[in-house]
Amino acid sequence: MAVITNMPQSIQAKSILNKTKKRDTWFLDDYTINPYSGCSFNCLFCYIRGSKYGEHMEEKLSIKSNAVELLDKQLKSRAAKNQYGFIVLSSATDPYLQFEKEEKLTRQILEVILNYKFPVHVITRSNLVTRDFDLLHEINKNAILPIELAEKTDQKVFITFSFSTIEDAVAKIFEPGATPPSLRLETLKLAAKENFLTGVSMMPLLPYISDTTESLNNMFSAFKTAGANYVMPASITLFGKGPSDSKTLVFRAIEKHYPELSEKYKKLFLSSHELPAYYNKAFYKKMLELSKGFQLKNRILQ
Repeated sequence: MAVITNMPQSIQAKSILNKTKKRDTWFLDDYTINPYSGCSFNCLFCYIRGSKYGEHMEEKLSIKSNAVELLDKQLKSRAAKNQYGFIVLSSATDPYLQFEKEEKLTRQILEVILNYKFPVHVITRSNLVTRDFDLLHEINKNAILPIELAEKTDQKVFITFSFSTIEDAVAKIFEPGATPPSLRLETLKLAAKENFLTGVSMMPLLPYISDTTESLNNMFSAFKTAGANYVMPASITLFGKGPSDSKTLVFRAIEKHYPELSEKYKKLFLSSHELPAYYNKAFYKKMLELSKGFQLKNRILQ
């Protein structure tokens, strides 16, 4: 599949800092920021696909050109009210898309976050995060944690790398625009060597492809060797029936590259966008066993 490399357009956002209703137990997000709209990583399984935001998302790339100005105002207000909390970069797209190298919008946002002393959680499929290790170290030194989290950790920066597989050939099919997993693994090692609290979001794993016993053992072993502090696995959900929806795109890829799995996928998602209860039960039991076996936490904070 060809990767769309259209240049992004500039848009004016009304808001850039989003307050979450409830802090997620996995990602610990109090706020989220998405510097960009759309995504050039073009992951077929992306949960955004199947919604109005997912149609041709790789072709509708946008830069929120007023993001820094907006964030400065919003964080100034939150800081004045002592409303500190983890900011997740990003929730709906990657903060380190290819053109971030030139745009440096995520870097500018991190500078604002540092100025107002907010902790940050970076979630990415890219290796470009290494460019911003200097800012992330400063945030880790100076940010203010919410009281309830300060009782559990003194770390103010989390860096999570997303993987659906560690096989470059498989990733080229299902996440064709993202940084190859082999480079992500090297970046994970660098983050660990820099003493960041870092780990892996195994979201989503691909049935019969990356969630096999052999594949999972290889993945957990690789993450442990790289220095991950935590591994957060999740099964896949597939939405929609339209030509740009995740279910359509993944099924098409399975038919082309794994025709022997086509009927199995159809049965798995026959009546729901989620995997059957029996499958998920076995899945999470296996993940718990692997987490214990490799001595990797299945949450950032436990």
